[in-house]
Amino acid sequence: MMSRQAFLCGLGSLYLSLLFVFLLMDVYARPANNSLLKEKAAEGKDENEIVPPDHLNGVKMEMDGHLNKEFHQEVFLGKEMEEFEEDSEPRRNRKKLMVIFSKVDRNNDKKISAKEMQHWIMEKTDEHFQEAVEENKMHFRAVDPDGDGHVSWDEYKIKFLASKGFNEKEIAEKIKNNEELKIDEETQEVLDNLRDRWYQADNPPPDLLLTQEEFLSFLHPEHSRGMLHFMVREIIRDLDQDGDKKLTLAEFISLPVGTVGNPQGQDTDDEWVRDRRREFQEVIDANHDGIVTMDELQEYMDPMNEHNALNEARQMIAVADENQNHHLELEEILKYSEYFTGSKLMDYARNVHEEF
Repeated sequence: MMSRQAFLCGLGSLYLSLLFVFLLMDVYARPANNSLLKEKAAEGKDENEIVPPDHLNGVKMEMDGHLNKEFHQEVFLGKEMEEFEEDSEPRRNRKKLMVIFSKVDRNNDKKISAKEMQHWIMEKTDEHFQEAVEENKMHFRAVDPDGDGHVSWDEYKIKFLASKGFNEKEIAEKIKNNEELKIDEETQEVLDNLRDRWYQADNPPPDLLLTQEEFLSFLHPEHSRGMLHFMVREIIRDLDQDGDKKLTLAEFISLPVGTVGNPQGQDTDDEWVRDRRREFQEVIDANHDGIVTMDELQEYMDPMNEHNALNEARQMIAVADENQNHHLELEEILKYSEYFTGSKLMDYARNVHEEF
């Protein structure tokens, strides 16, 4: 039979083992140091750090004309979006969502109005703007080797081709001596498109040298009315099939090139058509005449349009407004958390009153 002393020693060892496990679990459960992760990600970035990204945070449509599937989460969570990962601990995410609810509820009446949501959307969109400005400073330094505060097209082209695997010194020497560059057709096409965008970002009087502010417009056209107009023109050009510089519903919902013909691909195609039809008819086509003009698309794309923010707020409320009072209560946001945060929070009703 085990002695009392041996039994107590065994319990002590078990306790220490369990304590170690719980401490280890707590470490892994803590939110990651996002600033450190961003710094490391920036260190390992490839050509994407100097090429305009397709996805622009807080903008309803991608540069290639696809709808931004994460738009609702981006304008509701702002910089906190990264913290709401699908595999995060639900209880912790519930608490975060409750804190956000209390911030959106400016008059503390325990419900969110369309005006309160509009104000919040504008704040979160501005957060994305400021984040882009900070990132742009780092990206500008990468393409301004002499640090004179201006980047020429040739300087940029050298850095771009180097990011594509070309020898930077050889490319620089050939450009300096006006020698022919042997570039594959695909890379040349991308380079031609970037040059058009570069010229558009070059504010009057044009000198083909971009300042840090102009380079921001080059990477993030949502920061400039002129570049936003240029991006809209490009999207319409890509989708417009009859060349009238307008979009019909049929043109807007046309399936992208490379559609897969299997059942799984068909489901994706059906979702593509359904989402784009709804967005065209209910949001983009402001006067409901069945035609989207360049002006209508630009208004839709403008992330700092207060009227759009109010419409978006009303739409977001309508999604979760189960009691039809045109406001959002905490229980409604928690129930529809996947729409607002991309994270599904289970057992929300059982925990809401004890946590809030």
